[in-house]
This record gives sequence, structure tokens and C-alpha cells, in this order.
Amino acid sequence: MKTVDLRSDTVTQPTPAMREAMLAAPLGDDVFGDDPTVNALQDKIAAMLGFEAALFVPTGTQSNFCAILSHCQRGDEYLVGQMAHCYRWEGGGAAVLGSVQPQPIAHAADGSLPLADIESQIKPDDAHFARTRLLCLENTIGGKLLPLDYVKAATQLARSKGLATHLDGARLFNAATAQAMNLKPNEQLAGIHPARSAINNEAKRIAENFDSVSVCFSKGLGAPVGSALCGSRELIARAHRIRKMAGGGMRQSGMLAAAAIYALDHQVERLSQDHALAKRLGDALAQIDGMAVDPVQSNIVFVDVREPLKAKAAGLIDHLKSHGILATGLYRLRFVTHLDVDAVGVDRAIAVIQNYFKY
Repeated sequence: MKTVDLRSDTVTQPTPAMREAMLAAPLGDDVFGDDPTVNALQDKIAAMLGFEAALFVPTGTQSNFCAILSHCQRGDEYLVGQMAHCYRWEGGGAAVLGSVQPQPIAHAADGSLPLADIESQIKPDDAHFARTRLLCLENTIGGKLLPLDYVKAATQLARSKGLATHLDGARLFNAATAQAMNLKPNEQLAGIHPARSAINNEAKRIAENFDSVSVCFSKGLGAPVGSALCGSRELIARAHRIRKMAGGGMRQSGMLAAAAIYALDHQVERLSQDHALAKRLGDALAQIDGMAVDPVQSNIVFVDVREPLKAKAAGLIDHLKSHGILATGLYRLRFVTHLDVDAVGVDRAIAVIQNYFKY
């Protein structure tokens, strides 16, 4: 029985065509700056998102780390969401290794940071306080799309107060897909999807509001490894030095960059299929009395199990695993669709969950 892995979109395997592209990639030494495939990827993603330059790094965590330390100095502070990845899930790297203090802010229900809360957390110019230098947003955040009007308002507020802005766009192309989609889920499943050009255009519309943007290739886009940090030439020069200090120089990394190029060229437009399957899963689970499902806007389904099912919920992850279905429940139930999950797998997961709570 084929395993249905709904833990994360990081579990995808390279497609045969992607593997061929990796094997065929011309290589050099990227630490010397002469890997042609890495250079091509950096030029490509920078141009796609409207920036002067980009830097290929091993992980999204390192990309955010390089961004924060490029914008901030020791004793500075960045404003960030309480549940944002670059605050909660990256080991405190900016604080531990960069002496940059995070100031977390509680999210609104839609994942945004209320503008009044952002403004209230900007510190005055006083020796008692860390210097507030940077606003970090994440899109998508917890599977939710930040509305473009909000993104514009938040970044304009930051600029008016002298702050730089950074976007953790680990799933930027999922956000762009959600922004481009005006189709009903059944139409999406029938094969009607936004064109890659439309998604790329929405990605650029989101990115143009920020001074730097991190993009992950190893999530929904399906590459095995890698992220890129985009920004001005000056910022990327600073980030390059930080990447070196953090051990991110990978020598002949063109094989990995080739996978990212392939993903950008061939695996963007299919993201709407993941969104449709996530909506299918979320809608089915919402019909179970005691399962509270967040509105599904991209490829991530979050579920809270309540009465009368709460007592039985602790055994669900193990039960799913025994039926060849993998999921996570670190703090809430989470299911993530991706290119290695199809409608058959989603329907199987739905049936197993329904049966588990039925008896």
C-alpha cells in the first residue's frame, strides 16, 4: 500500500525530469562565484521577483538568518509574528548568533499583524531600548494568504517609521497561486488552473513591497534542497558574507540549483492542484462533528479536535500511520498536500479519519 505522506510539502521526491536536469547541470565552484547554474538561478529568481540580486542558500532558515543579520546589527530588533517561522521555528538563530532581538506580536485571526500593534512595538530612540530596524512578515502564514492590501499597508507603515522590510516567502508561490485563483475547487480539480505567468506576476506583486524576500524551492515547488534570498546588490553582498560565516558555501551546488530552476519552469502552475486537494480534505473533515477546520486557502489544513472527539484524538496519528498515512500533530493537527499526493490518497485519508472517529 502506497504511503500517503501529509506531514509536509518538504517530503517530495524529485521527478525523473528534475533528476535529469540535475545530472546535466554545468558546474563550478560557487564559493568562488563561478558555478554557472547557481548564477543562472540567482539571476532568474531575482528578475522574476523584481530585485537586483539573489543568493542561493541551503535552507529557508539560513535565508531568513542572512536577511535579518543583513538588515540589523548587534543590539537591533526585528518585529515578527508570534507564530512566524523566523521567530518560533528557527532555533532563535538571529538572537543566539546575531545578537538581534525579536519582538514577537500576536497574530490576528487571518494571520496578519495588526497595524496598530506593529506601530506600538516600534521603540523610541532611547538607550533603554533595542533599536527597532526591521519588520518581518510571512506569506503564506499557517497556510493563510496575507491580503495584498494588508501587505502594502504594513510595509508602508514600516517604511514611514524608518524600518526595513523582509518577507519570509517560504511558500511565496503558494501565496501567489492563491492570489491568482478565482476558481471553484471542483473547477480546479477538472484541470482549470492559473497560468504560470499569472502566478509569477502575483509573486512579483507581493515581493515588490519588501526590501528582501526569501523563497524556498524545497516545499511546494518540489526541489530537494535550497532557498534564495533576494534583495539589493548591497544587501546580497552582506548576506553572502553571512552565508559564508554560517557554513552555507556549497561549492558545486549547481546540481541543486538546477532542480530549483526546473521547479520554477515546470512545477509552479500545478500548485493549484495541491490547493484544491487541501480544500477537498478540509471540507470533508469539517463535516465530522468535533473537528474544527481552519478555512483552507492554500495547501495546508489545520484542524482542532474538540468534544465529543477530544478524548480519542491522541491516538489518531498512530492510527493513520498504521494505515499508511503520515501526518503531524505537534501543536495542532496539520495536513499538507503536495506533488506526491493525489486525489486517491486524500480520499483514503478522509475515509480512515472518518472511520476512526465513527467507532
